[in-house]
Amino acid sequence: MRGPRPTLEREIAFWEARGGGEGLVAGLDEAGRGPLAGPVVAAAVVFPPFCKIIRGLRDSKMLSAPKRARLAAVIRARALAVAVGAASVREIDRLNIRRASILAMRRALARLAVQPAHVLVDGLPAPELGCPHEAIVDGDVHCHSIAAASVVAKTVRDYLMELLGRRHPIYGWASNKGYGTPEHLAALAAFGFTWHHRRSFAPVVQLELIAPPVSIPFGTPPAAAYSGYRAPPVPPAAPDPPRTS
Repeated sequence: MRGPRPTLEREIAFWEARGGGEGLVAGLDEAGRGPLAGPVVAAAVVFPPFCKIIRGLRDSKMLSAPKRARLAAVIRARALAVAVGAASVREIDRLNIRRASILAMRRALARLAVQPAHVLVDGLPAPELGCPHEAIVDGDVHCHSIAAASVVAKTVRDYLMELLGRRHPIYGWASNKGYGTPEHLAALAAFGFTWHHRRSFAPVVQLELIAPPVSIPFGTPPAAAYSGYRAPPVPPAAPDPPRTS
């Protein structure tokens, strides 16, 4: 597999600075900032001090779904603690996606069974996180603990979207995971949005201005839903009123 491999450089530097490995390091990352539907999910992962690299671990976006699933199982088996947090669509619309992502991260950290002494987080510094942390741009590409968190967060969110996809199959969430693919956008244009769509995101905002949320019958197959769709006829213009002299 091409591309940089996540390393334990940051973790080892902290363990050595603490004198022989005292203190735990948590890697923190989220999945689902960009989709038009579904929650944002964060994961926190803590490995034992001076652990070995997990072979094949990469940023979750570089991995196929089967490889992510296999690595997620290995991560859970080798980590001291793994925890997941989420922020709902309603929270995303109320707070904005950045603040909702941080809320999901805070929930993941709070649910860890151990207390990390150091937190490595993907991206830019986030004061709202409420704890000291080291922010690493592209951390899921370069940092082992963050890459592990990205894999766990991605697999959990994908599973949640597959469950939602069974209830709303015409949007293709089982495959697109809520992202704005042509299939998803076509379904939005044809049928409108659901309560699982992020109404603060531009493509959904535009639909909300012209149509209310819709309820698609459970189990409607995508092909049947699309093939039966016809745009409603445009009503004829009202005749001009008779002129009076």
